This record gives sequence, C-alpha cells and structure tokens, in this order.
Amino acid sequence: MTEQHALARHFHSLHVPGTPLTLANAWDAASARLVAATGAPAVATTSAGVAWGLGAADGNRLHRDEAIALIARVAGAVEVPVTADIESGFGATPDEVAETVARVVAAGAVGVNIEDSPGPDGAALRPAAEQAERIAAARSAADAAGVPLFINARTDVYLLAVGDERDRLDETLRRAGDYLEAGADGVFVPGTTDPDVVGALTKDIAAPVNIMAGPGAPTVERLAGLGVARISLGSAVAEAAYAVALRAARELATTGTYAHLADPVPYGELNALMAGGRG
Repeated sequence: MTEQHALARHFHSLHVPGTPLTLANAWDAASARLVAATGAPAVATTSAGVAWGLGAADGNRLHRDEAIALIARVAGAVEVPVTADIESGFGATPDEVAETVARVVAAGAVGVNIEDSPGPDGAALRPAAEQAERIAAARSAADAAGVPLFINARTDVYLLAVGDERDRLDETLRRAGDYLEAGADGVFVPGTTDPDVVGALTKDIAAPVNIMAGPGAPTVERLAGLGVARISLGSAVAEAAYAVALRAARELATTGTYAHLADPVPYGELNALMAGGRG
C-alpha cells in the first residue's frame, strides 16, 4: 500500500456522522500548514481562495494547470490528507473531468469536491444524469490510479436557490442518490444550515453529509447532533484574511495608522512553520 493510498483510506475514516470532520479551508501552502499546525486531521482547499490567490475569479475561470500546480504544493506542504476543491471538474466532458482527476491524484490529493453548477446554456445546474456521468468518470480515473479517492459530490440546489423552496429538499435528495450511485462517497450541500433541512439530509442520504458553516450557522456540536459527518468553512477563511489586508491598506491610506495590523501570527512563528514544514 502506498503512502497516498493509506492517506486516502484514513481520510475516508474521518467521515463519521455525529463526529464530524471539521475543515478550515486553505488556499496555499502557508495557510495549509497553519491549518495542519492546529492538529487538524486533514486539509481542504477552497476553489475561491485558490483562484483569488492566483489572480483569477472563482467559478471555473482558473486554468486547470494552475489549479493542479497549487494542489501539488498544498499536498507537498503537509503530512495530513488533502482534499481539493476542483469546482466542476475543469472540463467540458466526462473524459476531461477524468483527466483532471487523474492529474489531481498524481498531485497528491486524496479527495475532491465536484460541483453540479453551472449548467449548460445559462442553467443554474447541470442535469443530474449529466453530472452523474462526470462523477462516474472521476471514479473510474481514481480507480485506475489505484487510489481510493473520496469524491464529495456537491449539489448547489440550496446555494443557488434553484426552483421553488418547497421542492429543494426533494431535488437535493434525488441528485444525491444519483451521484452516489455514480460513485460518489459523500454529498456536500452548501447553502443551508437550517436544522430541519440538515436533519432531513442526514436521515435520507445514505452517505456522509458535508455542510458549509460560518457566522450565524449552528455550532459544530449542534450540527454533529444532526448527524453531519463533515463541516467546512469554504471561502470564509480566505475572505477574512483578505479583509485584514484591505482594512490595513485602507487605514494606512486614510489615517496613517496601523491598528488593523494588531495580533498577527508573529514573523518568527510563521517563518519557522514554513522552514520546518514538509516540501
């Protein structure tokens, strides 16, 4: 068994309903090492943070080569499993998604998020059958590479407020079933933290459920009690970090003061973390 294969199996084992894996998403090697230094058992990337850090907008605008190079740097920077947000797969066809996944595995990741938005011709979501084909292609590529990749199938029904609110739960469950049948290992439903909805999702989805949390969301303890197996922060950590940069720059430009630079990670601590890390 290779080290990557062992990391992948371990990553699967971290998805326990009621004892959720919590992921403060990273976007570069430094943020990945900071997350790992807290004792986190895994590191997840945020596609938005990755894109912003590389000078691109989120939403399938980053070039695949740049995304994969960044994933390799993150995976090489930490000892823990790394799962990569690959947006909708960086490919127009299932074969292109399979190529992306093969390259992501080669870069060292042991998990991926694949989302079902955007759909063709301006639709919010891809048809479920089409998305299932893309997930099946990802599964086949990972299997061919000999790595039990954790495929986290993301559906954006709630995030994009698709359709009538009364129909969103049923649509999410339908899509979840299709994606699991195609080879997904878990289902990611961003856009809702409503306890009633979350409880229904964990009850009726026969796989680990991932919820995206942040300010105003139920606590980890509350979500755990609802049966959630994975909680991630998405782009929120990157947004907060960039907020510090923006506020400090505005303060310097307008008042000539430096209050927003208080309480940093000390230079020595951060530099030692980079010097002593992997890669």
